[in-house]
Amino acid sequence: MCSWELRHRADLETEIMLLQPTWDVLLRHAAVLRSPLFPILFSLLVYLSFCLPFLLLDLLASRWAWLRRFKLQPQSSVSWTSVRSCLALTLHNHLVFIFPLTLLHCVLAQVLVCLLLFDFQSFVWHLLHHKVPWLYRNFHKVHHTYTSTSALTAEYSGAWETLSLGLFAAVSPELLGCHPLTKLTFFTLNIWLSVEDHCGYDLPWATHRLVPFGLYGGAPHHDLHHLKSKFNYAPYFTHWDRLAGTLCSQDA
Repeated sequence: MCSWELRHRADLETEIMLLQPTWDVLLRHAAVLRSPLFPILFSLLVYLSFCLPFLLLDLLASRWAWLRRFKLQPQSSVSWTSVRSCLALTLHNHLVFIFPLTLLHCVLAQVLVCLLLFDFQSFVWHLLHHKVPWLYRNFHKVHHTYTSTSALTAEYSGAWETLSLGLFAAVSPELLGCHPLTKLTFFTLNIWLSVEDHCGYDLPWATHRLVPFGLYGGAPHHDLHHLKSKFNYAPYFTHWDRLAGTLCSQDA
C-alpha cells in the first residue's frame, strides 16, 4: 500500500474517531430526533445561532467607529426593542404556524402509509375469503347477509372477521413505529372510512370525491362489492383491484 493510501486511511480513521461520540449521542436520543417537535427546535436554534454573531457585531458597532464603517447603513442601529420584537414574531410564527403544520404533515403522512398497509392486508384477507369456499361459508358469509349496505352493516360480521380486521388495524401502526397521536388518528379515520364505505350514500362531500383519478373507491366501490360479490375486494383504494383484474365501477 502506497504512502498516500496510508495517509488517507489514517485521516479517515481519525475522522471516524472524532465523529463517533456525536453518532453515539444521536443513537441515544433517537426518539427525540423522530419527534415532530425536533425539526422546529432544530431550525429555530440554528437560525438564532447564525443570528447571534451579527447581533454581537451590532452591539460592538454601536461603540466602535472602526467596526461601524463596515455597516451598509452606518447611521442606523439595532435597538433592544427591535430585537425583542423580531424574537417575539419569530417564536410566534414557529409555535402558532410552523409547528402545527409540521405536526399535521408528519401525522398525515404516517396515517396515509397505515391506511395503505391496512388496505393491502384487508384486500388479501378479503380475496382469500371469497376465493376459498370454506372460508367464505364459515367466516365471511355473515357480512354478506345484506346486499344493500347501511352504516351499521360495517361491523355486521362474525368474531373471526372482526378480530382479524381489528388485528390488521392494530398491527399496521405498530409495524411502522408510529407516534401514539398517529395511532389514534389512524384508528379514528379507519373507523370513519369503514362506516362511510357501508353508509349506502354517494354524497357530494364523500371522501372518494376528494381523491382524484378514481384512486379511492369509497361507498360506491364497496356497495358494488356487496351487490355483485365478485368484485372490489379492497376496502378503500382501487389499485389492488385494478392490478388483480377485480375492479368494477358503476359504469361497468
